[in-house]
Amino acid sequence: MLHIKSIPAFNDNYIWLIENSDGRCVVVDPGDAKPVLEYLSKHDLTLNAILITHHHHDHIGGVPELVHQFPNIDVVGPEAEPIPTLTHPVSDGSQLELFGEVFTVIGIEGHTLGHIGYYGNGHLFCGDTLFSAGCGRVFEGTYSQMFDALTTLASLPDETKVYCAHEYTSSNVSFALAIEPESEPLRQYRDDVNRMRAQDLPTLPTTIKQEKRINPFLRCEEPNVIKSVTNRTQNLDPLSVFTALREWKNEF
Repeated sequence: MLHIKSIPAFNDNYIWLIENSDGRCVVVDPGDAKPVLEYLSKHDLTLNAILITHHHHDHIGGVPELVHQFPNIDVVGPEAEPIPTLTHPVSDGSQLELFGEVFTVIGIEGHTLGHIGYYGNGHLFCGDTLFSAGCGRVFEGTYSQMFDALTTLASLPDETKVYCAHEYTSSNVSFALAIEPESEPLRQYRDDVNRMRAQDLPTLPTTIKQEKRINPFLRCEEPNVIKSVTNRTQNLDPLSVFTALREWKNEF
């Protein structure tokens, strides 16, 4: 059985650590080596591999130092992105085994051109594509790519646990409530999130089921969401609704 822990980094990043039962582990998107090395030392763990979702510095900045400390580890990441430390380039459909569990690589371009996620055993590590109550900015790809990526993730089983790379939930919920102010699930979630953050607890992981109930970017066919953007777009097909939402969030 895999145990997953969050290691906070910078202001709002999470480096996810996947641990097995015999003291070996993997980290996902280590933007900073220092908190990872401190955690490994404190818990007497050995680092076996690094998984990378995309090339942004706050996701890969710690990799060179971790490779220096653990010279034989595998560094897995998107083959379509410029990441010099990779030892195992992967792409959509690739599979890898982590401590007896098979994970499949999912291509989820949009935030960056080669962004990938890792899905296995009911766990999804999705970098900066899907956040709780939100989604990543479209920096390199197109709105169509990001919409397709989110549609792909929304099709995963409801019970899938979603491990995003940032603690953006509180601000995302504020935006979601601007879209669906009467949503009772959203109001309840806001209260839960406020309580967790007041105790300095992470709001993650979330689940696909939860996100389909409260995340406007996964609800582009819902009448209330469509209504919220009628003054921002003439076309009301799901992609146009998504685009209007994302552009609104950019300035929110």
